[in-house]
Amino acid sequence: MYNLLIAAGVAILTLSLFILAFNLTWWSALLIAMAMSLVAYLLAVRFIMKKVMAIIEIAGKDLQAQRFEKAIRGLKDALKYGKWQIYVEAQINSQIGSIYYIKRDFSNAFTYLEKSFFKHWASMAMLAICYMKRQKKDLMISTFNKAVQWTPKESLLWSLYAYCLNDGGETGKAVEILEKGLKKLPGDAHIKENLEALSEGKKMKMRNYGDIWLQFHLENAAAVIQKRHMAAVGGRMPRRKNAKR
Repeated sequence: MYNLLIAAGVAILTLSLFILAFNLTWWSALLIAMAMSLVAYLLAVRFIMKKVMAIIEIAGKDLQAQRFEKAIRGLKDALKYGKWQIYVEAQINSQIGSIYYIKRDFSNAFTYLEKSFFKHWASMAMLAICYMKRQKKDLMISTFNKAVQWTPKESLLWSLYAYCLNDGGETGKAVEILEKGLKKLPGDAHIKENLEALSEGKKMKMRNYGDIWLQFHLENAAAVIQKRHMAAVGGRMPRRKNAKR
């Protein structure tokens, strides 16, 4: 990473300068060199991250305006800064992969999600679901395990993990995952509700998480909207009035 190389270069230059020019002892020069290196590194990081965040902010506005392709192009342009700072490339890949996934372009999504940031729980969950749909159960489990390890306080993540296990016929393991999630998030209403549902042999209640659940495309959005409409009119589809003759 270029920022680390810059910091190392500043350290070597400072160390040489203070030993040769100022005739300081090596350990005194080393302390000064380390301090200068740290300052150089922090300044370089701040400079690069400011540019990256500006691009992400613009991409966010494009997403709000439904300009998906423009947002993706902007984020792809930011990948060039991945050579400068560690994890920048992975974080941008997470963003790009998530957008493709939401658009149901799963082929392109998978390419970027495979290189996503391990602390970006949503993209990690999407990657795990991609593995599930590709019949790669072991990779699905290892991806979910990595996601909950780094983001243990996200309720939906635990429920998604359990949902995918249950969907694959492993209700017992799904229950175990929800029990682990409940230990990390004591009293979480959604996890408790899903745990009770599985224990009683019922379907998990994922719609309680709101529209964010629909972004993972594990349930047909149109069907959900239709059911909401039916509930709003008392569980019945509205009758069509007979046309007057």
